[in-house]
Amino acid sequence: MAQEPEGDERELPELDLSHELDLVTLFSSSNIDAELEANNIHSMLEAGGVPSVVVGATTIPSLEFQVQVPRARLEEAEHLLEEARAAGPEAAAEAEAASEDAGAAG
Repeated sequence: MAQEPEGDERELPELDLSHELDLVTLFSSSNIDAELEANNIHSMLEAGGVPSVVVGATTIPSLEFQVQVPRARLEEAEHLLEEARAAGPEAAAEAEAASEDAGAAG
């Protein structure tokens, strides 16, 4: 059996055992448009600098879709979502048009 030499001790990175990086649910829905809404929320959060993941199965659309964020960023994510909902779809369309214009100019 092969053994590692005694002087070859590898240092492992220290694990972060706090719960601040645990994912918590910001949004969940099983409505017909749940996947679309979850993806829109995910995109908005990512654009705002908040990491998020969409959880759901496209192959089984009757199941719930969720958007999850790190526990430490939940308050910030809730604030961004409230602002986006208050601004309404018109603001989203304007922001999308502005990003397309910026992409075409660059």
